[in-house]
Amino acid sequence: MFSPARIKLYVWLSLASQILIVVTGGAVRLTASGLGCPTWPKCTDDSFTNVPEQGIHGFIEFANRLLTFLLIIIALLTFIAIMRSGKSKRRGMVWPSFSLGLGIIAQAVIGGISVLTNLNPWVVGLHFIVSTILIAIASILVWRFYKPEHQAIPYSVYLLTPWIAISGFTSLVIGVVVTGAGPHAGDANSPRNGLDLEIIQHLHSYPGYVTIALTLAALLLLERVNKDGAVRRATRITLGLFVALALQAIIGVIQANTGVPAILVGLHMLGASLISSLITFQWLAVRARS
Repeated sequence: MFSPARIKLYVWLSLASQILIVVTGGAVRLTASGLGCPTWPKCTDDSFTNVPEQGIHGFIEFANRLLTFLLIIIALLTFIAIMRSGKSKRRGMVWPSFSLGLGIIAQAVIGGISVLTNLNPWVVGLHFIVSTILIAIASILVWRFYKPEHQAIPYSVYLLTPWIAISGFTSLVIGVVVTGAGPHAGDANSPRNGLDLEIIQHLHSYPGYVTIALTLAALLLLERVNKDGAVRRATRITLGLFVALALQAIIGVIQANTGVPAILVGLHMLGASLISSLITFQWLAVRARS
């Protein structure tokens, strides 16, 4: 269980589980189950688990809370397995694995505060932003496991990469504000942030389109020098990021013009999680040292 031979499995489980809990958290909100357990850390005043009287909403919310324990177990297994490996093998992996464990605990507390504040949209937004940071850390952990040899990258792409990350994160943060203004509060009685949804949606789209344009430019520059696979890894990751961004933009436009249906919001949250990971991988492929 704690064997260093399992590190490969654990680092991928860490990344997958961080994305999974974003998706399940989205399901909690989109099914109006955010207050299925109306208090925290207990589910009711008298029980740590949901009770039949709470119905399906209580079950959904409590199931999402249980996932936190799965994430903690995965983080603990990962950290112990890494610490048991040789010094050279665990190089660069200790701090990401340790940070994931601390981040999961912080997420549980923020989730509790969101319940205690009746799903305040700003607290719920912070909950999602921390999740994207943890996804980025889990992506770093995967990268550090493989320790790929750095390939010579065109300097123009090297300069573009920070702007891809900045514009992408900016779009993500504004997207959180959009969510706080939209119709899916997580509970019928939970507050909204009071901002104009249409205006915020446009503000969210602009850095998103900039990110797509910058990523396409980086991809074309990489393709020019990718003869004989010279920069194959960076090219593939950048291509994956471009495709994910394009699909995310299409989903965003459709949901904005169809009344923000729950299923598309869920897909948009999944897309944001994958993009957070891919932006991290793209940065590492271009700017990380060997």
